Amino acid sequence: MEIIKSFILGIVQGLTEFLPVSSSGHIEIFKEILNFSFDSNNGLFFTLILHLATAMSTIIYFWDDVKKILSSLLKFKKDENFNFSLMIIVSMIPAGLVGFFYEDKINQLFNGNLILVGSMLIVTSLLLFISDKMNDFNKKISTKNAIIIGIAQAFAILPGISRSGSTIATSLFLGVNRDLAAKFSFLMVIPIIVGSSMKMIIYDNLIFEETILTNYIVGFMSALISGYYACKWMIFLVKKSKLIYFSIYCLLVGIISISYSLIQ
Repeated sequence: MEIIKSFILGIVQGLTEFLPVSSSGHIEIFKEILNFSFDSNNGLFFTLILHLATAMSTIIYFWDDVKKILSSLLKFKKDENFNFSLMIIVSMIPAGLVGFFYEDKINQLFNGNLILVGSMLIVTSLLLFISDKMNDFNKKISTKNAIIIGIAQAFAILPGISRSGSTIATSLFLGVNRDLAAKFSFLMVIPIIVGSSMKMIIYDNLIFEETILTNYIVGFMSALISGYYACKWMIFLVKKSKLIYFSIYCLLVGIISISYSLIQ
């Protein structure tokens, strides 16, 4: 695992975790391009590092909101922030169950299969295209909506289905305000990433290799910095109804991925 590969994969993870283009799909694509495997050469620990970096970038960007939410939750203060935290908890249930029981099987199914990844990117493209045309109805996130958005996040376990794209699109389909849709989409991923990381630590054979510590640091920093700016950029684009550009991008990458796989 060379430093340059760590740097590139960190940027890919940071950008695609928040931009609606599917981080898992792009990771599969770049694994093929860089000839890099997350299943060997300390790859699982490197994956953990990248996930934690993107979670950290979200916390940094939404630090004021995170403090308010945690304060209300710990004090059991039943205000708007407390209700928001409850909706995040509710939204975690579908993705948590799917991730715990089926993540490994799905990863095996999609590992190196660019035809499936490309197909899911095209599905993401369609979701973004339709959602970009939705009107802003300024609805809040109810328990029912939180569950539906959580189900959308569960589907994003499929490489090529964008997590942020599917959750934001679903929120807009439900009539949720664009600002709130983006905020909820990014904050709801924090506990999912933390939970996924804990699952890796407990159940996977993680190997920390001191000889490639620099690679870990480079990957973490590139994912952290790129993730922060991707989060900031994405919120702006959602507000301005500019998801159509990502729809076109996902469509093109999906077609290219399928074509590349067929000619190999």
